[in-house]
Formats: sequence, C-alpha cells, structure tokens
Amino acid sequence: MANFAYRVFSEVAKQKTFVSAANILNVTPSAISHSISGLEEELGFALFVRNRTGIMLTPDGEKVLPIVQEILNSEAKLNEEAARIKGLNQGSIRIGAFSSVCINWLPDVINAFKKKYPEVEISVRQGAFNEVAESVRFGSLEIGFSALPIQEKLSVLPLYKDRIYCVAPEGFVPENGKTVVASDVCDETFILQQIDYDRDTKKALDAFHVSLNSIQYSIDDASIIAMVESGLGFGILPELALQKLSGRVVCYPFDGNFYRTICLVSHAKSQQTPSTQVFIEEVQTYLDKRYGKKRL
Repeated sequence: MANFAYRVFSEVAKQKTFVSAANILNVTPSAISHSISGLEEELGFALFVRNRTGIMLTPDGEKVLPIVQEILNSEAKLNEEAARIKGLNQGSIRIGAFSSVCINWLPDVINAFKKKYPEVEISVRQGAFNEVAESVRFGSLEIGFSALPIQEKLSVLPLYKDRIYCVAPEGFVPENGKTVVASDVCDETFILQQIDYDRDTKKALDAFHVSLNSIQYSIDDASIIAMVESGLGFGILPELALQKLSGRVVCYPFDGNFYRTICLVSHAKSQQTPSTQVFIEEVQTYLDKRYGKKRL
C-alpha cells in the first residue's frame, strides 16, 4: 500500500503546520518531521519552506503534490474495488458544499444514495466556493459543490443556473412592476455576504452602479433576510438560497440575466473511487428529476 510518508506530505500541505498534521494523523510532530525529511532525502529536493505563519510548499513540492495525491486516491480506489469484489458495499465520501446546497439538495441526494448503499460512510463539510474547490484539489474532499469559474485544475461538471434576485422590504414594487432597474436601487444600501462579492453578485451590483460605500455585510442568508425585513437595506440572494427562507420581504429579478452557475468539482474519473462515481450519478439523477430541462 502507499507509503505513509505520502499521507504525511499530503496532510502537511493541507494543514500548513507539522503540529496540525500530527494531530490529524495521530502521530507526534517529530514523527511528521522525520517522515518529511526522509521523503525529501528520497526525492532529492526540499518539499517545504518555513515562514512566520507556518510552512509552505516549495515550487518542487507544488509539482509533486498532485502526483502524490493521485497515488493516495488510487490506493483508496483499489481498497474499495477489492471490497466490492468480495461482495461488500463499503467506503467513504467526503463532500463539501456551500450553505444553500447543504440545505436544499444534499439531504434528498444523500438519503436516496444511502438507501442503495447503506454501508458507505458520508460526511459533509460546509464552506465557501473557493474553500471547497481547494479542499478537493488537496484531496481532503472527494466531491465539492462550488460555482463557476473554477481556478483549480479539477474535473468540473456544471449543474444549474441559479438566478440572482433582489430582496426588498415588504411593500416595495419596482417601477415596471416586474424587474428591478437601476433607478429602483440607485440610492439603496445593499446587504450581502462578503464571500459572494467577488463573483456574480458583483456583476449585478456593477451593472446597476451600486458603489462600495452602499454595501454592508452580513453573516449568512438568514441574517440578510432579517436585516432587509427591518428596513436596513436591500439584499441580493440567489433563487436556491431563498427557497427555505421566509420573512416580510419581497423578491424581484433584476432587469438582465444575472445568475450563478452551480457546479460539481472532483478529481478526474480515473482517480475517483467507485462510490464517488455512483454518488455523482445520484446527484445528476436528482437534479434531472427536480429541474428537468432547466438543468445544465
């Protein structure tokens, strides 16, 4: 089976400290240091350099990390396939997703999957778009739900165009009665999550000439609804996030085609375990039933 030093290398690259990696792998920090030193001696070059905040990969370390991760993924695939040959349905899937997917999609998908494969262990970690994609790249997650564009070198499967809406206090009606135009919001304060601002939300705000001085930030989608309900400003939320939120607010689409494209990120199919491949198929089946032709 794969050299333990490969697991150490992968975990240190993810955690960025020997101590944190040691805690995860249940060994001492000195064992981590010894393992990394041995691997560096075997390879003939340094994998990490130290800085004030911890350690970081060297350029050579960046090059070999995907190869090492592929070896570890292949080992997991081998173990699971061996179990399947012996008549077992075992394995594990680590999934990352942002809030609205965790709330609206994953419960149904996981329940359907578990009915077919009850022995497969599933864990879910909630995180922001970039955090999820990076965790998949480093191998701490098998599957991630994120939004385009994806900068990491991963397999990307577009799933659904999630339209972005303007959320306003009860009683608000746009000039044309149907969609929000620039004159409706030119003097309004907008409340949003900071992690969303550099993506599709920013495109909508820029199109309607909303300045940075008119933006406030909140913790989560429910908090945005509460603040809008209290008359503190307008919000911007995608359709999926609005489905299980309620309050004395009204929602209108913007005048224009503003949406975020939700996608699924994973490693190449050749590196996926059988259970991961089947789970991805379950996601597609669920979305086909829920959205039909609207699914990408």
